[in-house]
Amino acid sequence: MNNCIKVVPIALRCQQRTISTSSVLEGKRNFRKFNAYNKRGTRVVKEAQKTLANPPVAIHKRGVRDTGILVDGQYVEIPEKIPDIIVPDLTGCKLKPYVSYKAPDVVQSEFTSLDLFNAVYSQKIIEDFKAGKLETDGSAKEPSVNEQLTPEEALQRARKTGSDIF
Repeated sequence: MNNCIKVVPIALRCQQRTISTSSVLEGKRNFRKFNAYNKRGTRVVKEAQKTLANPPVAIHKRGVRDTGILVDGQYVEIPEKIPDIIVPDLTGCKLKPYVSYKAPDVVQSEFTSLDLFNAVYSQKIIEDFKAGKLETDGSAKEPSVNEQLTPEEALQRARKTGSDIF
């Protein structure tokens, strides 16, 4: 009987809930979550990455694009692929690099094709109309440089690098 009294508190202690801060995996981790680019592989694989044109495991470039291509085993730089950063000269600029949170919000409507037409062509059309320089079909007798462009030339200028910079 004396032994039963000792066993009951032990059984009650085993049924108590406990909080464990250790992992359920007991030390096993999923290392596939941790990206270890260019770190896996033997020395043979790493030498093959450096020397072969098409290595068995490609070298990970971490999101950086090449600025050239391989032609007959020679790396050829392409100037168009090299980024050109244009930085304006800010000497004498009175603006500061801080905008206060108290500054009023600027609300501006969407810039539509009608707004673009009004900004570029409307003033000249009004001037030509008042001066009587329009043909019977509505075209200008003395067209400007932009009005003389063919649709192909206008499309080529619009797709030209830097055409969106004002």
